Amino acid sequence: MKTKDWFTDWFNTPYYHILYKDRNDNEAQQFIKKITEFLSLPKNATLLDLPCGKGRHSVFLNSLGFKVIGADLSENSIQHAKNFENENLKFIVQDMREPLHKKYDAVFNLFTSFGYFKEDKEDILVLQNIKNCLKEDGFFVFDFLNADFVKSTLVSEEIKIVENIEFHLKREIIDGFILKYISFISDEETHFFTEKVKYLDVKKIKSFFEKVGLKIVHIFGDYQLHPFDEKHSKRLILVAK
Repeated sequence: MKTKDWFTDWFNTPYYHILYKDRNDNEAQQFIKKITEFLSLPKNATLLDLPCGKGRHSVFLNSLGFKVIGADLSENSIQHAKNFENENLKFIVQDMREPLHKKYDAVFNLFTSFGYFKEDKEDILVLQNIKNCLKEDGFFVFDFLNADFVKSTLVSEEIKIVENIEFHLKREIIDGFILKYISFISDEETHFFTEKVKYLDVKKIKSFFEKVGLKIVHIFGDYQLHPFDEKHSKRLILVAK
């Protein structure tokens, strides 16, 4: 029997959304506004948000006047996101490793939504699928953590209390992965989840992009679009074609 991937279980629980409920929406929206203006995307552009989670980025992209499809593996998240659908905003259940059947002016992979898989070939397959669904002059916007910065600033243990749930978080880098162990008690039951993101530095990601023929045209180090600095930038944001 095939066991479920960590993200299939964790992203489908309500606890994932509770733990991260205080994510900075304002910062994310400012970034999306800046990057879409920077790329001079036409107002009638069709965009793909992959994976889209509960749709917060998709909804904002749509509010800027774009036609948007949000796609995610989590059926629970898509079910929630469908509440926001309109004529120019649709949500679908989609595994990034499966082919995408439409062509887009831009594809967005936001908030470290990459590097989940054990084998490099699966991550490369995701990039190949994205490359294949870009229109001739389409852009791919890739927003990932800066692995070197994460390594130098890693907080190995902390406790976060959200909605009266005490989340115990432990982090380590092992066997090429950044791991976050999450444990908490809710409804008199102890829960354990693990987040697992591949340790991909800028050199490794560039090699992935090269393999599928994605040409990097811009590199930024934060949501304000400042230049990327390997040691000090919090994010690694790539724009490719």
